[in-house]
Amino acid sequence: MTWQGDSKAGAQKDFLPLSHSFNRKDDRSGSMKDRLKIFVWGFLSWVIYFLGARAFFMIYQWEGTSQLDLTDIFLAFANGVRMDMAMAGYLSLLPGLLLSLLFFLTGKTLWKFWFPYQVVLIVLTTFIVVLDAELYVHWGFRLDATPILYFGKAAASSGDLWKSVLLVLFWLISSVGLSYFVFKIFRPRFGHIKKTSWITLPALLAATVFLILPIRGSLGIAPMNTGFVYFSKNNLYANHAAVNVVWNFGYAVQKMDRLRYPNNFFDKKKTEEYFSQMFPPFDSTRYLLNTKKPNVILIVLESYTFRFIEPLGGIPGIAPRLSKLVSEGILFDNFYSSGDRTDKGIVSILNGYPSQPQTSIIKDPKKTKSLPFLNQAFKKEGYHTEFTFGNDIDYSNFRSYLINAGFDHITHSMDFPQELNTGKWGIPDHYVFERFFTEADTCRRPFFKAMLTLSSHEPFDVPMKTVIKGDDDISKFLNSAYYTDKSLGDFIDKAKQTDWWKNTLVVITADHGHPNPDNQGLSNPRRFRIPMIWLGGALAVRDTVVNTLGCQADIANTVLGQVDMRDRSFGFSHDMFDASYKNHFAVFIYNNGYGFKTDSTLSVFDTIGENYIREDGNPSDYAKSLGKAYMQKLYWDFNSR
Repeated sequence: MTWQGDSKAGAQKDFLPLSHSFNRKDDRSGSMKDRLKIFVWGFLSWVIYFLGARAFFMIYQWEGTSQLDLTDIFLAFANGVRMDMAMAGYLSLLPGLLLSLLFFLTGKTLWKFWFPYQVVLIVLTTFIVVLDAELYVHWGFRLDATPILYFGKAAASSGDLWKSVLLVLFWLISSVGLSYFVFKIFRPRFGHIKKTSWITLPALLAATVFLILPIRGSLGIAPMNTGFVYFSKNNLYANHAAVNVVWNFGYAVQKMDRLRYPNNFFDKKKTEEYFSQMFPPFDSTRYLLNTKKPNVILIVLESYTFRFIEPLGGIPGIAPRLSKLVSEGILFDNFYSSGDRTDKGIVSILNGYPSQPQTSIIKDPKKTKSLPFLNQAFKKEGYHTEFTFGNDIDYSNFRSYLINAGFDHITHSMDFPQELNTGKWGIPDHYVFERFFTEADTCRRPFFKAMLTLSSHEPFDVPMKTVIKGDDDISKFLNSAYYTDKSLGDFIDKAKQTDWWKNTLVVITADHGHPNPDNQGLSNPRRFRIPMIWLGGALAVRDTVVNTLGCQADIANTVLGQVDMRDRSFGFSHDMFDASYKNHFAVFIYNNGYGFKTDSTLSVFDTIGENYIREDGNPSDYAKSLGKAYMQKLYWDFNSR
């Protein structure tokens, strides 16, 4: 009995640990499965979120979406999900590591880390999605690092106040709603997670490491890039709709210190060969001035598209003063801006340096310091140099740029009585023109004076009785252009009465064009066409039209050529009157592409899709190669500075 009882007890004793061992194994297996389920559902939830974000974007941009057929809409989602999975992979990395490495914690403890992380991501990604939807209406490209480059007024100026308020409310409500949804769905699942042992670690880590596949987007050499989701050869909006904007923004921020070119089309030798054909050595030039040492006034008008100037085919009555003054000077009727923003335009004008896609050299003082400056060229010849504008000098890094330029005097918004600072962007134009005239009238001669206007920028608030009626943005834009034209005309009238006018060249141009009133589309050359007009007593000719094709970067050597000061350090600048400049061209550059225009052709290249999205006039392979070599040279030059 004793033996049997002892034997039974011993058997029970031996049996219980074995049973307990199986239960522990089941617990470990169950806990690992619970963690894997949360990991997978977290990843899939982000993919679904980004599909919804794409739907929101396409509904918000209904004007563009309505022009797509059902196939293109389907392909935007089908191709875009690849990038959605890549972004979901990035956002799931930390949760995967959390669930793997903290195997010794229960779900209730893990929830305290996991849920706040998801809420922060929901708030940030939803902000990017909502901001992108509105900015795309104005900018025409998906959100990248641009808001960081123009933080503050530039981004805030897009859209009206009430729309901004509604979008902020939508962002907040969406963020709260999505966070609550995540709480309700995932909180109970975390309650089932128990502690486990390190034995489960390899499997959980392997699942996390597997994210590298959707993150890379392929098994090939090339990792995920925006071009992966482009599917349409001729519809840029359809391609843009496929882009995951959160991925696009993160990638752009990561790479914003350098220009990224999709391919090196040519080796260095071939690139330089093409470039030397576009920019041959200087030859003789045609002189249009009656003096070799004129005062030079450079006036840069904000957003002044060619559509304001009646002799250029513009709308009658928008810029009547300037349209009439054309007959007193020289009109360049085939002229283009290099880019689409003020900071890019001013560099193209003063430095003869082209715009860059996705970034702006003005943001990097080290790079701008290495550029040649038009005012410095005049300064070497004994000119007194000044820059005047009514803007905040700290906007868009203008302070460091103008200091690097070495102007003898700089006037900006804080130099005016602050009761005049009534515009959203600073001092209204007519006050700035009055100050500019006073400075010119008392300035040591010869002088080089540059001025930048601002009142024809959104929101187009001008201190003038409305002339162009209407409450829509286009009418307000036209009205602001009328105001700037009047302010400019008054300045010219007063300047004509001075003793320095007879020895002065006035160069009037724009910082960039504008999509309104009828210049829509990033690949549309009309959007970049701007006026250039020369006035002043230093002109030897009057009522003259120059048909030569040119762009902002050509201003430097064209003006310097009139005073025998041309300089090849302005490497992207032609003298438009030089005898060697026969193969005329102009290049305009936008965020993800460029247009190369000749006298008879136009080719517009998309750097993301790596294809031509527009070809007018049957451009030759040679002409297209010149455009590629120009851009390749620009990228190399920018990155080397």
